[in-house]
Amino acid sequence: MKLLTVTVPCYNSQDYMETCLQSLLPGGDRVEIIIIDDGSTDRTGAIADAYAERYPDVVRVVHQENGGHGEGINQGLRHATGRYFKTVDSDDWLSDDFPHFLDVLEDCEHRGGVDLFVTNYHYEHADGKGDRSINFSNALPEGRVFSWAETRPFRVDQILMVHCCTFRTEMLRKTRLEMPKHCFYEDNYMVYGNLQAVERMYYLNTDLYRYFIGREGQSVQESVMKQRYSHQIRATELCFRTVHLDDVGDKRKRNYLKHELFIMFGIAILHARLNRTERSDRDIEQMWERCRAFDSRWADHFRNQTPLRLISLPGSLGTTNVRLFYRLAHTVVRFN
Repeated sequence: MKLLTVTVPCYNSQDYMETCLQSLLPGGDRVEIIIIDDGSTDRTGAIADAYAERYPDVVRVVHQENGGHGEGINQGLRHATGRYFKTVDSDDWLSDDFPHFLDVLEDCEHRGGVDLFVTNYHYEHADGKGDRSINFSNALPEGRVFSWAETRPFRVDQILMVHCCTFRTEMLRKTRLEMPKHCFYEDNYMVYGNLQAVERMYYLNTDLYRYFIGREGQSVQESVMKQRYSHQIRATELCFRTVHLDDVGDKRKRNYLKHELFIMFGIAILHARLNRTERSDRDIEQMWERCRAFDSRWADHFRNQTPLRLISLPGSLGTTNVRLFYRLAHTVVRFN
């Protein structure tokens, strides 16, 4: 059995996927790379097949009808044979620390393993401006297995995105979480939905994941996020409806889940309201109504008892607040 499965969902990725794949090959025979060709119409499938032919003990390819990034994750998990599972987007890559990460992960597994292994991610901007790392040394113990009880509060710019998470494959299969097809930003649901089952964790303070920002048409470009705000709303609702927060017995875990939901609600509302249309305002209110139907206590908490109240206000006041919050958020983390 391999130590790690890395799934690489690809759609029309011919121009950049090889940078990603080359960064994974130093993992050697401890790693299997599963390339998901998501109905590509360019040379993505041919490039993937060439890698599988060249590295038959490491690379496998799954060709599927277009189902979106989420279905790529689903397929990767269905075919995974590694003890641990990680997703790397085809326009991103892993750093030269990858072999060291595998050494630590392997040692951790020999000591009983973990449900979640956390590393840092580094924003790589196409224009070279605003590059920075998101690390968790203030919130997570380093160099040992720990539980939620040993975690500390996360800053507003810190969230456990899929980029920094490596999950135990067996745990993912037990949670039976299915990513929705043709839904952008569903990787937030992949992390949030599986955190319910996480008890044992390990944090390695290294900038493993290189998160590229600036490709034309990328899902995190501001114009694209504004256009696809309904996908943000859908992904946020999926997370909110995964579990009633009052049913989460561990206080520190519940605090983190609240933190992540706050960020996700905020992102969804900001990008919806940047459209400045009656429809986007209506969609926000309908989001709150659906969330209230699932859990009125916590929906009202996020809507009325946090700073989200200021950007959820209808009319010109709410729009003004949105602009201020968006500029502030973009200053703190240049996320697009």
